Amino acid sequence: MGELGIDLGNSNTVVCTPNDGLVFEEPSVMLLRDSGGRRPRVAAIGHEARVMLGRAPASLTATRPLRDGVITDLDTAHEFIRAILRKVARHRWQRWRTRAVIGVPVGATALERRALLEAAEEAGLRRPALLAEPIAGAIGCGVDPLDRRTHLVVDVGGGTAEVTAFCFGGVLAHRSCRVAGDEMTLAVYHHIRDAHGILVGEVDAEEIKIRCSAEEGPAIAVSGRDAATGRPRVASVPVAEIEAAVRPVTDSIIRTLASCLDDLPPQSVGDVLSEGLLAFGGGSLQRGFPERLDDALGFSVKPAERPLTCVAEGAVVALRNRAVLDAFRGW
Repeated sequence: MGELGIDLGNSNTVVCTPNDGLVFEEPSVMLLRDSGGRRPRVAAIGHEARVMLGRAPASLTATRPLRDGVITDLDTAHEFIRAILRKVARHRWQRWRTRAVIGVPVGATALERRALLEAAEEAGLRRPALLAEPIAGAIGCGVDPLDRRTHLVVDVGGGTAEVTAFCFGGVLAHRSCRVAGDEMTLAVYHHIRDAHGILVGEVDAEEIKIRCSAEEGPAIAVSGRDAATGRPRVASVPVAEIEAAVRPVTDSIIRTLASCLDDLPPQSVGDVLSEGLLAFGGGSLQRGFPERLDDALGFSVKPAERPLTCVAEGAVVALRNRAVLDAFRGW
């Protein structure tokens, strides 16, 4: 294991290798144990850490190393990346001189990019490279970013939502919005609390959002603490209510992304009309999102086959294609 494609997302982190494919797909959560004044030690990451959100004792702190798709604390981020490397390469010799391409939001600032590279290098990666997540996701879906035709992709993750038009190794137009899946989860939390008087945790609110996207029945069962009495309560919540609660967030995202069309060269419209718009990321799975995106942009929307893993899959492909990394180095 000497090459990795990494998608460090707000909600989930995905790691791929050229030979083994997907080797890590777990929540971007880290559990830190208090060490009595010294630097906190990593107690768990991923699924093991996520189950402790909202229920960790005083000696443990469950934290998310990323916010809005970028790192906010260097020490926490490099410990998180190091813990991932230990999990995907259990022997130290496997981690030696590991190269990686890491997905980064198009809208990340130069300072945020430098911080991510610094954290990755301190974690043990050798000369890590960054690649814009929409480009990496497109590659993971089989799109050639050096193609002379224009391609338009939308990536809706937990921390950012982005639309990018690219052609022949260059970005023609893009918009980035730091309102995405996490705000959808927050909208679900507020609706359950305000409309039904039930308090749910962060993990529960996210699971309710995901369940509603795939639910075929008219309602789902929601359990939590009654806001008035403090006692446990279960309520039947209509799926249509959850959709309505999330819709203002998705509509705000779509309005921001639709403004990208103002910068799209007229000559490129024909390419996108014939090929359609490619959508990936967890937020793109929200019920009704592709249809509303279609209405707003005027292009047919093609959901990615692997919307949650295509960024990491494309990143590891780009690792062996220096022309792609050089072409999109500034994005």
